[in-house]
Amino acid sequence: MSTRRLPAEFRPGGLSRGRLSVGLLVAVALAVGVLAWLTGWRLGADAEVYRAGALTFLHGDPLYIAERLATLPSWVSLPFTYPPAAALLFVPLAALPPGLCWGLVTASSVLALTLVVRSCLRTGARRLPGAFAVAGLSLLALALEPVWKTLFLGQVNLLLMALVVLDVLVLCARGSRWSGVLVGVAAAVKLTPLIFLPHLLFTGRWRAALRGLGTFAGLQGLMFLLMPADAGRYWAEAASDPERVGAVHWIFNQSLNGMVSRATGLAPWSLGAAVGIAALLAVPAIWLVVRLHRRGETAAALLVTAFYALLASPVSWSHHWVWAVPLIVLLLTRGRTWWALAVTAFFASAVIMFVPNGGRAEFGWGPVAFVLGNAYVLAVVLGILGLAAREWHRDRALL
Repeated sequence: MSTRRLPAEFRPGGLSRGRLSVGLLVAVALAVGVLAWLTGWRLGADAEVYRAGALTFLHGDPLYIAERLATLPSWVSLPFTYPPAAALLFVPLAALPPGLCWGLVTASSVLALTLVVRSCLRTGARRLPGAFAVAGLSLLALALEPVWKTLFLGQVNLLLMALVVLDVLVLCARGSRWSGVLVGVAAAVKLTPLIFLPHLLFTGRWRAALRGLGTFAGLQGLMFLLMPADAGRYWAEAASDPERVGAVHWIFNQSLNGMVSRATGLAPWSLGAAVGIAALLAVPAIWLVVRLHRRGETAAALLVTAFYALLASPVSWSHHWVWAVPLIVLLLTRGRTWWALAVTAFFASAVIMFVPNGGRAEFGWGPVAFVLGNAYVLAVVLGILGLAAREWHRDRALL
C-alpha cells in the first residue's frame, strides 16, 4: 500500500516526527528541572520528601516520629506520610542532589502522562492513534489544575495513574501473567490504588487481583524485615491519621470527608457521615463498573472506580484528580467533543481556588461558595448518579 493514502502522522516520517514531539515534551520538562536545580528555584516540595524518605530509610532513622525529616532541605517542612514500601521504592532518588529530584520526577511524570493518553486513545479509538495526537493532548492536559499542580509539587500522581492504566487497560487486556503487579506497586506507594484490586475482582480478573494483593503485601512484608519498628508504627498509627497529611477541611481536600468536614465545622461525626455516604454511592458505582465492563467499555469502568476512589478516600487533594485526563480522552474517542471541552474547561478553570479558604474560612461559606468550593466532589457525585440513572432507564426501555 502506498503511504500517500495514509494520514500524514501514520506515514513513516510522520510517525517519527510524532514520536519526536512526545520526546520533546519530556526533554523540555527535564531541561526545566535542571534549570530549576542550577538556579536554586524552590520547586517540588513533595519530590524532596520522597528523596528525604529514602535517605532516612538508608540511614536507619525513624520515618514517622518527626513532623519534619532531618534529611529535607531547609525550605521544606513536611512529614513522610507514605507507606513504608514507598521509602524503598524511592531509593533511586537518594542518589540525586537536592533540587534535581524535582526535574527527574517531572520528566518522568510527563512521560507517564503521554503513556496514559496513548493507552486511552488506543482503547477507545477506531484506528491507531498517532504520536502527534498523543503529544497534542498531553500538552493540553498540562493546563488542567490537577496536572500542573502535580508537576509543580513534584508529586507522583501521574506516575501512579500510568501504572494503573497500563495494568488494567493493557496488561489485563492481553491476559499477561504480570497483570495486577503494577496496581500492587502503585498501592505500595500510596494506599488509594488498593481500590483497583476489588475493581479487578468485580470485573472477573481475580488472578490479576491476587497478584496485585500479593505484590502489595510482599513489599510491605519486606519492610517489616528491613525496618520493623517503623513499619509497625505506620500501620498502627500513621495510616489511620488523616490529619497527618494536613487539615482535612481545607478546600483542596476534594473528597466526601473534606466536603462533610467543611459543612459541619469538623464535627466529630463528620468522617462517619462521609463513610456512610461513600457506602451508599458504592452501590451504583459497583453496578456501573460491572455493567460497563461487560459491555466492553473497560476504560469507562476503570474511570468510575478511579473517581469513586477520589470521593471515598479520607483525603483527596485536588492534585490527585489527574484522572480528569483519561476522562477527557475517553470523551473525545466517543465523539463527545462538547463534553470533553466542558470537562477541560472545568478542570482548567481551577474553580475551587476562587473562594475563601485557609484557617477557618471554609466554615463561613454561603451556598454559592459551598458549591464552588466542593465542585470536584459534587460533579462526580452527580456524574455517578446520572450515569446510573441513564443505565437504569435504558434497561427499562428494553423491557
